[in-house]
Amino acid sequence: MVEANQSNLTEDEADLYDRQIRLWGLDSQKRLRASTVLLIGLKGLGAEFCKNVILAGIKAITLMDDGDSTQEDAFYQFLIPRDQIGKNRAAASHLRAQRLNPMVDVKVDKEGIDKKPDEFFTLFNVVVATDCNLEQLLRINKICHKANVKFYCADVFGFYGYLFADLQTHEYGEEKNVARNVAKETGNKKQKLEDVEFVKVTVKDTLQYSPLQDSLEVTEKIKEMPARKAADTIPFFLLKVLLKFRAEQGRNPQASSRVEDLELLKKLRDSEMKDIGLSAEKVPDEYLSSVFSQVSPICAILGGVLAHEVIKTLSQKGEPHNNFFFFNPVRNHGIVIKNC
Repeated sequence: MVEANQSNLTEDEADLYDRQIRLWGLDSQKRLRASTVLLIGLKGLGAEFCKNVILAGIKAITLMDDGDSTQEDAFYQFLIPRDQIGKNRAAASHLRAQRLNPMVDVKVDKEGIDKKPDEFFTLFNVVVATDCNLEQLLRINKICHKANVKFYCADVFGFYGYLFADLQTHEYGEEKNVARNVAKETGNKKQKLEDVEFVKVTVKDTLQYSPLQDSLEVTEKIKEMPARKAADTIPFFLLKVLLKFRAEQGRNPQASSRVEDLELLKKLRDSEMKDIGLSAEKVPDEYLSSVFSQVSPICAILGGVLAHEVIKTLSQKGEPHNNFFFFNPVRNHGIVIKNC
């Protein structure tokens, strides 16, 4: 938990963040200004998330990516100048990220996550992992869960996107309208009548989260969801297929090898659904056809949702999602599913 009194705002900060303070309060902004974030992966989704949390006014963010930018990044990664294509993604993103808000300390780490000791991930208030394989995600989540570090993972595959949150035990406050009785006087000021008015009060609550490994298990709740809601679970099963594809191929489905990759996705879908005990029709072919490359609008949508969730978490203002958020590529809408 980030304490509000750990960071007093300067006059310049109070002026810069004035509208945000009016929106979520001074204590919440102080918590943001005391918070540090590790962002793993600087592709399209990472760039959108980076922009949003830097503008929100956190204390520091570390941009971590050991890969070099490619020509494909130019289509969705706006933090990398065209003349920096071919250089390390994190380093190439640094200057534009820093210019977004000079009051935020933007750092760069070009080392791979597999080279980092467990203690490294405990140095932050929130770890956000993108573009990682399942083995890496499970390792980082396990470390964060044990150390009580808030953990998010997210990715965009074409028109499809997801995010997952493990906030362990999370305390937050939420404004609610509460009815209370008030006394009203009549014209002669002798008789009093009972009346009701609604006032805003901050109600504190606590949520319990489960780690990623538990949440990825196919529960009976997911398998037996009523027919009218069963379509909402398609993105959950699609995620399992995509994580398996990334584990076996060491990459995401690519537009340059669309025909071959689509056949691989279908085989993995058929195998995965058979192991679960469901029909392959559970993930229709039209979903598999929409997961190639990264699409800028989807990066923007999911990056906005992800940043909003992290801001809620750090500021302790508002109820965060628990625990999956999916953007459905066919229905073009988002949905929250708790599978634990």
